Amino acid sequence: MKSVTIYDIAREANVSVATVSRVLNNSAPVKESTRRKIMEIIERNQFQPNALARSLLKKETGTIAIILPDITNPFFPEVFWGAENMGRELGYTFFMCDSAGDYKRESEYLGILRERRVDGIIFLGGRINVANCPPHLVQEVVDLSRHLPIVLVNGQLASSGLHRIYTDEAKGAELVVRHLIELGHRDIAFLGGLEYMNTTRVKVKAVRKVLKEHGLDLPPERVKYGEFSIQAGRALMDQLLASPKRPTAVMCVNDFTAVGAVKSASEHGLRIPDDISIAGFDGTPLSEAVIPELTTVSQHAYELGKLAVESLHKLISGEKVKKQAVLEPRLIVRQSTGPVKKVY
Repeated sequence: MKSVTIYDIAREANVSVATVSRVLNNSAPVKESTRRKIMEIIERNQFQPNALARSLLKKETGTIAIILPDITNPFFPEVFWGAENMGRELGYTFFMCDSAGDYKRESEYLGILRERRVDGIIFLGGRINVANCPPHLVQEVVDLSRHLPIVLVNGQLASSGLHRIYTDEAKGAELVVRHLIELGHRDIAFLGGLEYMNTTRVKVKAVRKVLKEHGLDLPPERVKYGEFSIQAGRALMDQLLASPKRPTAVMCVNDFTAVGAVKSASEHGLRIPDDISIAGFDGTPLSEAVIPELTTVSQHAYELGKLAVESLHKLISGEKVKKQAVLEPRLIVRQSTGPVKKVY
């Protein structure tokens, strides 16, 4: 059966294509008898407007792209889940791109997304989380933002002027350290995260700040940098526990590395939290799935996704939007942290 087009509808109704478009999009008044006639033809032929046709008529594709660095990390799917649910409410579909944190792949996606004429882009991880992002990588995003709206989530590009939605990670790290100090811990270590990434630097700086307020420090040997994975957490914890004196508590850069740290500590015969306390960060579902359940910091990942789409939708619609929206982190205390073990 030949598929019916908007031109066929217009020909049968003896009206212009523009009139059919106005009925489909409810974009302008149409005589009621004409509207009924067009709708009868549409329903009889079970006509579904082609997405490309809609984009030509409305100058929009109804598609939002999201670039993220690691779909296997539970934090990013949760952001995507919030974004997609809000997007569905607003009539958008999604184009998801996993960059694996590779700048070249990010650039390829940016080119593809412009060609696909997406209505806007939500950008997470990769270059927007690098402390000193190379200028040409910043400029590439800035240039694209002149053609379509872009919202950064939990990241920034210096002097770009792009819209940002983020959680106050520094405050989240402070909440963890204050919690550990209240439990009596004085020898606290930091585990995981690449040193050149903002998410790592911000947390380490916050840890040092709170420790200094209490007359404590974070010596170099108590900071172990690395990837953000479970495997990295395990390996870095192995290194930490090989030192002559182990710390009494460890804060990890995210929940993934905290799970690896828990595995390592258990393999070394340590009881958590009796022998050592371990805290994660992000508040992902994974933090509740391990034994013991992780003390962690919620970044409100779902809400980040929702807010990013809300902001992007307003930008697409030509509305004014605040340049920054900041979410307050929340400490979630569970089984993996406890009072420091007394030595008699």
